[in-house]
Amino acid sequence: MHRGHARLAAAAVLIGCFALAGCASESYGVDVSGGMPYAAPEDTPAESDEPSLLVFGDSWTYGMAATTPTGGYAYLAGESLGWDTTVDGENGSGYLRPGELGGVYGTRVLQLDPNLEPDVIVVQGSINDRGSDLDGLSAAAHSVWRALQTRYPSAELVVLGPAPSVLPVNDSVRKIDTVLSRLANVEEVAYISPLTEQWITEDNFANVIDTSKKSRNHPSDSGHEYLAERLAVELEAIDMTPDES
Repeated sequence: MHRGHARLAAAAVLIGCFALAGCASESYGVDVSGGMPYAAPEDTPAESDEPSLLVFGDSWTYGMAATTPTGGYAYLAGESLGWDTTVDGENGSGYLRPGELGGVYGTRVLQLDPNLEPDVIVVQGSINDRGSDLDGLSAAAHSVWRALQTRYPSAELVVLGPAPSVLPVNDSVRKIDTVLSRLANVEEVAYISPLTEQWITEDNFANVIDTSKKSRNHPSDSGHEYLAERLAVELEAIDMTPDES
């Protein structure tokens, strides 16, 4: 398994440990649609010393409910870090569940630009799988992570688990977090758990999540800003020094 040329500092992430289940097909729930995601501006100098970032996920990554999609957490985190950032999110998409454009994570990975050279890849989600048969989640996630590592062998993979859109947290969402956490531990992939780290609680829920009919329990502008701050702290702890071993 690829280790990447960068290693996450232990304090930066929570890595769990869980068993994996079976999967369904080779597409493994990934969305191939490329029209929906926005690409971050490519104004960064070609020879920038800063890392490059790819954020891949669902409607939260797309920036849904933000005033503009580029006000979403993924763009804001990259901007905060000063990293050249590419964002690929599809509403409704998950490891198992097709999004509104028909793609699951597995098929969407195949649509990513092979010429990208990200130093860090964040795979976010997937709360959208909470209504699916989760027996296939671990195998689907394994396939997606391996496909990303094969496509971008020099990148460090970071998995950002599901964050609650409603409280109390649904049991299915907790199971998704546990499955992904345990898989990440087995595969030695960095895992960030917004549930375990309590990113969203009763104390800040109203400020983070927009419960209006239009936004459908997605992060508000202030919510996206908050999530960007939390993610940036995690990513900033990455040790970008090449592994000499």
